Amino acid sequence: MEHVPVLLDECIEGLNIKPDGIYVDGTLGRGGHARRIVERLDTGRLIAIDRDVDAIKEAGTLLSAYRDKIDFVHGNFSDLAKVLDDMHIEGVDGMLFDLGVSSPQLDKGERGFSYMHDAPLDMRMDTSGGETAFDAVNHWSEAQLKKVFYEFGEERYAGSIARAIVKKRSEQPIQTTFDLNNIILYAIPAAARREPQHPSKRCFQGLRIAINDELGSIVKLLEGAPDHLNIHGRICVISFHSGEDRLVKTAFAAGAKGCNCPKDFPVCVCGISPQLRIITKKPITPSVQEVEQNPRARSAKLRVAERI
Repeated sequence: MEHVPVLLDECIEGLNIKPDGIYVDGTLGRGGHARRIVERLDTGRLIAIDRDVDAIKEAGTLLSAYRDKIDFVHGNFSDLAKVLDDMHIEGVDGMLFDLGVSSPQLDKGERGFSYMHDAPLDMRMDTSGGETAFDAVNHWSEAQLKKVFYEFGEERYAGSIARAIVKKRSEQPIQTTFDLNNIILYAIPAAARREPQHPSKRCFQGLRIAINDELGSIVKLLEGAPDHLNIHGRICVISFHSGEDRLVKTAFAAGAKGCNCPKDFPVCVCGISPQLRIITKKPITPSVQEVEQNPRARSAKLRVAERI
């Protein structure tokens, strides 16, 4: 399947790339955004980060023609500050983060991200360690599973699905993506099984977000990212889930406000100055044409802010 980067032109415009600038692609994936960035660099440099070592290897091959302009880093974008410190880089001119699961992870059925392929339940973006989806569905409590499905997956039948999982695993371990998919189908009403969206999409999304602590990583990233932007440097974030977008919107608004004193204080005593200017008052969403060409872009939202 040909990889189609989401909101590609909008991201490049948002980054406002300088040929001699230093840029970060914190979610390298298949390198679609990265390629467009390095094509606009002359003496500039791109720091390409991904927590999936397979993505680093594949993108390294695809972007081999630009190897002298790219530093590939295996890591989590939440550790951006450490990555830049280790490279002795005080500030960069732009950052791009394309949140959520990447196309290679979905397309490789054996990674266990997709309900469309029968595979062991894994879902880890970084396969070098950590709990898997197998661990979650077979060992987490019913209350934990319900919370994950409801809060991260926005699944309205979270309670009945969690109960069905606990009942089934008492009989035998839940081993594969198809095992989990069948349980979800059994646990929801017949009418829900006939909806256009696949019945398992929300639960698989919730598990993936929880397994990889995606929201926690985003919070950590957004807290520190502005400190590592040069003046007039831009940060672009693409989200696919309302929880992700809410975090980005809130962080950008706080960065643009600065002062965090209580509203009833007559004067500011915290001394915190605004760091950001919000470029996108409302998030940028894909065009009808883009969604037709790339259905995975349907829920994407891009927000852009600039360091002041």
